[in-house]
Amino acid sequence: MTQSLAPDAAPGPPVDDGQAPGGPLGWDFPGIPRPIGALVGIIAAAAALAVGELAASFAAPVPGPVIGVANRVVDNAPNWFVEFGKSVFGLADKPALVLGTIIISLLIGIVVGMVSPRRPAVAAAAFGGFGVLGLLAIGTDAQGGWGTAVVVSLLSVLTGLGAMFLLYRAATERAVAQRGLRAEPASMVDPPVSRRRFLNWSGVVGVGAVGAAVVSRELRARSSANRARAEIDLTATDAPPSTEFDEIVAASEVGPVGSTPNISPLVVDNDDFYLIDTALTTPQVDPANWSLTIRGMVDQEVSYSYQDLLDRAQTIAPVTLSCVSNEVGGGLVGNAIWQGVPLVELLEEAGVQQGATQIASRSVDGWSCGFPTEAAFDGRTALVAVGMNGEPLPLKHGFPARLVVSGLYGYVSATKWLREIELTTLEGFDGYWIPRGWSKLGPVKTQSRIDTPRHTEQVAAGTDIPIAGVAWAPSTGITKVEVQVDDGPWMEATLGQSLGEDAWVQWMVPWTATPGRHIVQVRATDGTGTTQTPNPTPPAPNGAAGWHRIGVEGV
Repeated sequence: MTQSLAPDAAPGPPVDDGQAPGGPLGWDFPGIPRPIGALVGIIAAAAALAVGELAASFAAPVPGPVIGVANRVVDNAPNWFVEFGKSVFGLADKPALVLGTIIISLLIGIVVGMVSPRRPAVAAAAFGGFGVLGLLAIGTDAQGGWGTAVVVSLLSVLTGLGAMFLLYRAATERAVAQRGLRAEPASMVDPPVSRRRFLNWSGVVGVGAVGAAVVSRELRARSSANRARAEIDLTATDAPPSTEFDEIVAASEVGPVGSTPNISPLVVDNDDFYLIDTALTTPQVDPANWSLTIRGMVDQEVSYSYQDLLDRAQTIAPVTLSCVSNEVGGGLVGNAIWQGVPLVELLEEAGVQQGATQIASRSVDGWSCGFPTEAAFDGRTALVAVGMNGEPLPLKHGFPARLVVSGLYGYVSATKWLREIELTTLEGFDGYWIPRGWSKLGPVKTQSRIDTPRHTEQVAAGTDIPIAGVAWAPSTGITKVEVQVDDGPWMEATLGQSLGEDAWVQWMVPWTATPGRHIVQVRATDGTGTTQTPNPTPPAPNGAAGWHRIGVEGV
């Protein structure tokens, strides 16, 4: 008795001849369900990205394809896109951008995986396009290079296409077996074996992609920059010991103000110091291959090695830095004790020419900013810093060297991973944030913040509650802090230990809480006698203003 067959069914069980459908190494894979194609695409795309990151990590600090593309987005995105990212993701905007880049790549991989089983040109065009995009992104990156970009991009493309071919082949064997089920008795085929083969290969490729990503991360973490930093001893320099500052900090911790629970410390630990920059990954700079160049409107171009700066890093100074994006009462501000070389000394050695009204600076990752030249000569603290709180600059805070300028927001002055200083004119150069709508000048506004009690906190009525926090006006200092509860009189706070006019000061007011809801606000007066304005303004374009105000409830 003959058995009827479906028109496309084979006359017998499928034969595994070790070749892909369509001939030896042929790209013709009929019968693959779309869900399987989607899985193939996402795994192949992940493998391509992971191998690219791994290859680039051997040439660190050259970025991989993900970070390279994300960097180009950061550099070229319109201001509305940047502000949208900040408003939605806050301080997680950079991780969100990197994750978004990966997700978009995987989604495209899904689409390619579904349409390419019988269209090798689609797969070649898609992965080729990825490769060209990665090539351009890495090649034009400030820490990239065209030679590495070619190698990384080529490996990524070949990995993606190879993984897709391999998984299509395994998936096709499964599909052929399933078609055979419709044509032959079940005993003549073994679908679970084919399914297991596809899943096994998918697992191998997937685990390999994850492994490549993990290894690339570890390789970057063990960079020459980390090793070099660990060998640096700032105490070997000729800088005077910071005994005076150490004694003040120690006294502040046991005094009536500094010992207040939950108040910000007089000096913020390096690990707790706020982080704001455009770098998607921390630049890895080997100081042995690094130098700082001063050029532009100078009598002579000069360069300094890292050892040159270490030998001259004799200035130790506490300075409070603040981000222009900091909201009133926000945490994007911190005080640290910096060690470095006065900027004015290096500028005088280069010889600043008449008419040079702006000091522009650039980072190794291409970021730039600029501030008026007079700020380096008016007596304020302005350092090329190599140390932070008694140790070499942490990598994330600018190792091997950065600028620290008292009284200016970071977006116009605080270049991390510094590589170049250029003397130019105010009209002749715009830093990174200026075309994006921020003010050309960035003097820090006098600010005060309530650290304790917290907003909406419940406090015990009938007991003495400390209202405490910090206030800052770098380069002029704080002379008075006042606190008001509801519509009551302004109460002058007790100020804590002072590290100088460039550093923030702690303050505290005792208050006997009463039952009910209360509004508490604070204001500070700087060294010029100016009290901060009560009129609220947003951070853009030149820093937030207004009094910090919280609500507490006595119970």
